[in-house]
Amino acid sequence: MSTVPDVKDVKSKDAGVTEKSPLTNLGDSGAYQKLLAFASLIALLIGFSIASPNFMQTSNMIAILQATSVNGVLAVAATLVIITGGIDLSVGTLMTFCAVIAGVVLTYMGMPLLLGVAAAIGAGALCGLVSGTFVAKMKIPPFIATLGMMLILKGLSLVISGTRPIYFNDTPGFDQISRGSLIGKVIPSLPIPNGVLILFIVAIAAAYILSRTVLGRYTFALGSNEEAVRLSGVNTDAWKMRIYALAGGICGIGGILIASRLNSAQPALGLGYELEAIAAVVIGGTSLSGGRGTILGTIIGALIMAVLTNGLRVLSVAQEWQTVVTGAIIILAVYADMVRRKKSG
Repeated sequence: MSTVPDVKDVKSKDAGVTEKSPLTNLGDSGAYQKLLAFASLIALLIGFSIASPNFMQTSNMIAILQATSVNGVLAVAATLVIITGGIDLSVGTLMTFCAVIAGVVLTYMGMPLLLGVAAAIGAGALCGLVSGTFVAKMKIPPFIATLGMMLILKGLSLVISGTRPIYFNDTPGFDQISRGSLIGKVIPSLPIPNGVLILFIVAIAAAYILSRTVLGRYTFALGSNEEAVRLSGVNTDAWKMRIYALAGGICGIGGILIASRLNSAQPALGLGYELEAIAAVVIGGTSLSGGRGTILGTIIGALIMAVLTNGLRVLSVAQEWQTVVTGAIIILAVYADMVRRKKSG
């Protein structure tokens, strides 16, 4: 006579969920990769400094940090989704869509600054929730669901804006969200842009969520063994939708940063940002198979991508070759992740 295994038995037999806590995963899955990524970052800084005396200038370092602020925020959002075992190809166009929403609320409707920021973040969270619904409820593979969302958001951005940029010249203080420097007012010799400060606030908040909250524990658990979590009585669909919504809200912050940096919402912008974000995530040690990853590693990966892109520009490398290098890095990062999984498996 057959019996249904007890939930506790299922949990104890599945090493992916219960034998290792999320905190353990957070600590032991990326230490070596983070160290390697950090060493690569230092090597790039030294190499480009030797190749060009202009690379280490203060203005260029600020430009690198400014670029990292946008890509880093998107990479943090992508990290949350990838840890669940999913993928989000819409982070770049969602960023653009949120920037356009901010433009509509602030420029077209003349609403207060805080309301425009809230609208952008809310729009991002709503779009993330829709993507999560496609994945969790409709069981559409994350790659296809977010690819479709990417195209939808690209079209909506063009439709809503009338295919024209939306400028924020009549919104006082908007450009200071990203380009101003609160730190520089306190320490004049350290004019770090506010965008970088916002990136680190987002990163710290995301790291706290992953390591200290129920949402973080389920994020790792879903990526480790979703079926075991479901058998234990957890509503995995609801938690997955929450994670996608959170990632979407973070993309909304990215939209505010890019719009503030350009002082305009560019509806045709966005494509390609998702590739750099995913590359930063994988370089930082997050596994594409899910269940493992750290925000610190992702930030290091984002810095590597920003330094590499900036360094190639300083050396006057043609744009097409910069694209080739970025593609090669993505392939190498994915291959390194495959090797790590084989060694740990």
